[in-house]
This record gives sequence, C-alpha cells and structure tokens, in this order.
Amino acid sequence: MPVSASIEITTNCNLRCPECPSGLKILSRNTGSVEITDFQKYLDQLEKHLIYLILYFQGEPYLNKHFFEIIKYAKSKKIFTATSTNGHFLDYKTAHQTVASGLDRLIISLDGTDQETYSSYRVNGDFNKVISGIKNMVLWKEKMKSKTPFIILQFLVLKTNEHQIESIEQLSKQLGVDELQLKSAQVYDYENDNSLIPDNIIYSRYVKDDAGKYHIKNKLSNHCFRMWQSLVITWDGNIVPCCFDKDAQHILGNLKTTSLKEILKSKKYNSFRKNILKNRGGIEICRNCSEG
Repeated sequence: MPVSASIEITTNCNLRCPECPSGLKILSRNTGSVEITDFQKYLDQLEKHLIYLILYFQGEPYLNKHFFEIIKYAKSKKIFTATSTNGHFLDYKTAHQTVASGLDRLIISLDGTDQETYSSYRVNGDFNKVISGIKNMVLWKEKMKSKTPFIILQFLVLKTNEHQIESIEQLSKQLGVDELQLKSAQVYDYENDNSLIPDNIIYSRYVKDDAGKYHIKNKLSNHCFRMWQSLVITWDGNIVPCCFDKDAQHILGNLKTTSLKEILKSKKYNSFRKNILKNRGGIEICRNCSEG
C-alpha cells in the first residue's frame, strides 16, 4: 500500500503557462474538480497506510470550492498535507483560512522578480498579487503563532529568468518564507533546443550532445521507487502511475468502481511495474523523467 499519494483537486487554472497542458486547456482526458464526497471515499481507502498527502496534480487547488473541507478531512485522519499554488488567491481572508486549516506545507510558485520576467512564463499572472499573497501568509502565521504551513517559495529556473537567481534569493529573505527552492523545469519539445532550457547546466534537466540535440541529463535506469511507494489519483478517481502522466495515458484502475487493493494487485498494475523494471525507456512518460 502507498505511503504517499497525490489527489488532484481540480484541473482548472487561471494561468496559461506554456508548458502546462492544464493551463493551456489541452488535456485530452476529462477535466473538472473533485467533490468532497469523492475525496473522502478516495482517502478512506488510503488512510491506514498514508503518511504524506499531496493535494494537487494538475490545476490550481484554490479554485476548488471544497478546498478547505478537503484539508480538514485529511487532517482529521492525522495525515501530513501539502499543496502547491500559483499564489493568486491568497488574499487576507484566504491566507487566514489556510493557516487555520492546519495545512502542513504550502509551495508558492514565483518564477521571476518583476512583472515582465514573471509573466513571460506565468502568462496572465500578476507578480504584485503573488507578492501580496505571500506577505498575507507570513503575516497570518506570525499573528497565529503557527509553524504551519511551512512556506516554500519555488522558483522554476528557465532561460528567461536564470539571471534573477541572486535576486530571488534576496527577495525570499525579505518576504520571510521558510525556504526557497530552485527547481529545474520539465519541457516537452526539448530535443531541438527548447527556448526555455536554461544555459546553466546545474538547473537544467537536459544536456546537449555533439550533434546539437538535447537529452535527459540523468541516466534512465530500470527502476522507480514511486511505483511501490506512491500513486496519483485524478479528480474523477483514476489511478495513474505518477505525476509525469499528466494526460492519464496509463490508467491502472478507478477508485469509484474498484477497491484500491484490487487495483494494486491487478494484472494491469503489475504488468506496468514489470515494464518499468524491464524497459523503463520504452514508456513515454518515463523518457522525460527527472528521476534517474
């Protein structure tokens, strides 16, 4: 049974980031938001073994009207909860609700230190609104003398913003967040020098060969701990192998029709695991994976 799981809260998003199929509205699967009753059914099958629950997959979690009910239910099961947001919905009231909810970890994406750089990737994004949201979160943590949520400021390193690494380090200190994470970016059309791939190899998932083609920097070995320790559940109950299967190309079962134990013991699930151990490179979603 998995000790970690991601449950998709919604596929909806207010931004149009160029490498995000959800924001671009090009997901080929069903889209929508999880209902509180469905969320409860999913979690009830996981709770005995679950330690870590990620409340996002695709989309912006704060767009689900049941979001705080969802957190409350997960916390009632004494499960560590984390979510990720683009930071546009953290107004004074919502920031208060977030701290009061007991959410353990909050990742806030800020991929630039000015409006021009930020919105070059976070299309339709408002830099000042995100800054205001971060300040609201820090303020309410101080007011309520709360250690949670642990606030992580996430900076996706791209060619368009890699010159601002030093300034985002300074800004994160000024804002008073708990941690700054510099994250490498996954891009789809990487082989032909995607314009978003940073020049700094430290922050790139890809390297260029002698022929001028890019490929994944990490060696793709025939193993993956995620297939035995975690899983991802889409808003409508489908179980997919991991967060790289954004379009749910590999549906291994559905929690609305089949129990979790049956799915995990099914021929389909075990066949996928065997393929990972035999020829991981032959699985499309694995070929662009940052895990070695």
